[in-house]
Amino acid sequence: QVQLVESGGGLVQAGGSLRLSCAASGRTFGSYAMGWFRQAPGKEREFVASIDWNGGITYYADSVKGRFAISRDNAKNTVFLQMNSMNTDDTAVYYCAASTGTYWSRVISSWGQGTQVTVSS
Repeated sequence: QVQLVESGGGLVQAGGSLRLSCAASGRTFGSYAMGWFRQAPGKEREFVASIDWNGGITYYADSVKGRFAISRDNAKNTVFLQMNSMNTDDTAVYYCAASTGTYWSRVISSWGQGTQVTVSS
């Protein structure tokens, strides 16, 4: 079982940047892919980005492509989401997720508790 704890959320002005972190424990961190999802008020949870076990393959939702970057540090058991050029549509609770295998699939084994990100206009 993987335990995930997000941090780094907060309030930012439109056009600004935030960096989210997700610390993992449990299974060997380098043995599974990781992803970020978000859920805005009144909306379904949606995929944001994913990264495979060694960082070689990444995927992004069209809405964040070119603005967000996912990365991981296997030595520190941490995955990051760098968010730039943020806009009010990015306001949501952000969740990190562990996939079941080394390459990303939407079969999630564990979820973090979420961190709130609010973008003001």
